Amino acid sequence: MADFLSGSVRIAYRDEAPNAPAGLEPALLIHGFASNLAVNWRQPSWFGALLESGRRVIAIDNRGHGESEKLYDPADYHCRLMARDAVNLLAHLGVARADVIGYSMGARIAAYVALDAPRRVRRLILGGLGDRLVTGAGLPENLAEAMEAPSLDDLADPTQRLFRAFADRNGADRRALAACIRGARQAPAISEVARIVSPTLVVVGTHDTIAGDPFKLAAMLRNGRGLEVPGRDHNKTVGDRAFKEEGVKFLNEE
Repeated sequence: MADFLSGSVRIAYRDEAPNAPAGLEPALLIHGFASNLAVNWRQPSWFGALLESGRRVIAIDNRGHGESEKLYDPADYHCRLMARDAVNLLAHLGVARADVIGYSMGARIAAYVALDAPRRVRRLILGGLGDRLVTGAGLPENLAEAMEAPSLDDLADPTQRLFRAFADRNGADRRALAACIRGARQAPAISEVARIVSPTLVVVGTHDTIAGDPFKLAAMLRNGRGLEVPGRDHNKTVGDRAFKEEGVKFLNEE
């Protein structure tokens, strides 16, 4: 792992080159809430799939997550601040343009990257987030309470239990995650989403009850395409082989 300063916040990242570069744009990977770049991207073999396609792979640990700096003020987790971290990482590495892939909260951040720095984004993949990008402000706010609960046994709500168990399994800083849930509650307007010019693939599992409809979001975009992953819920879609295969194929299109 390496790190750099995005403003005054220390951000950790990985930057890996393929064995046989194919002259393609690098891929920038932005993970979801309570995860990190290893859990979200390396373990499900996204690194391998993209490196094998001839792409340089750059992955970020979002602020408050993984090995990046932990912050405890919700104001430090505005989606546009986290999008700026991603853009600053590209600038730090001297990368003018990349294909950007985000999952869940990372997809929301990736959408703001495409809105705020459109020249930095060639193609965009939004995974685990459909039309709730615009109809909702993020994951349920009560996940902050789930992070602050004394233990998993104190929670009855299935979604709270799911994310609390996930955070505990990843050894996450739960106080930082509670601040993140409270601070990263921004939803772009439909009119803003319509300004995204990058070709965009929107991917959601058919059993995902959190993300919303991928086809509705794709229809809001100038150049959007929806994809459903059969039989997968919110947590399992990211590692699905079909998602990786279709994602790489989409990035390789002219």
